[in-house]
Amino acid sequence: MGRSQETFNKKEVRNKKEKKRKDKEKNRLAKKENPKLSGLDDMMAYVDENGIITDTPPDPSKKKTVKLEDIEIGTPNRDNEPEIDPIRKGTVTFFNDSKGYGFIKDSETKEGIFVHANNLLEDITEGNLVVFEVERGMKGLTAVKVKILKEEPKKAETKSEEPKNEEPKSEEPKSEEPNSEEPNSEEPKID
Repeated sequence: MGRSQETFNKKEVRNKKEKKRKDKEKNRLAKKENPKLSGLDDMMAYVDENGIITDTPPDPSKKKTVKLEDIEIGTPNRDNEPEIDPIRKGTVTFFNDSKGYGFIKDSETKEGIFVHANNLLEDITEGNLVVFEVERGMKGLTAVKVKILKEEPKKAETKSEEPKNEEPKSEEPKSEEPNSEEPNSEEPKID
């Protein structure tokens, strides 16, 4: 006589299927005996005014009315944004030559704008005054067509000389005027 063709693995799979079928039948009978457990009310979830999921319905007194026009679906239109002057001036605050990117601080808005080495017309380093155009990139504003500004350093030198001349003039009147915060030695102190 030959051996049975049924292996241990096949018997195990058959037993698991039989056990699963019996468990399903047992659960079905339990639901029929106790219908309270499987109702629609038990499955309901509510969201309160703070966005927290609860099992109690929301309080009708806290209901707010929302105008249909105020609901925006999708991304907001960029038509409302003011037009930005594409040509700007700024200072290079950070630039990494090995990685090929950096940031420029816009002189008008004081905003940091990303710059990549592919968008440079001249080599730049930190502290350079530059002229650049702004384009909207994937993650925000990006500086393109970046050039070093050569006229600006001359103006900065003349500005730095002017305050030096004004400083001694502004100090002399201060020393001549009596300071109201310091007590005068001629007036007697009353305790």
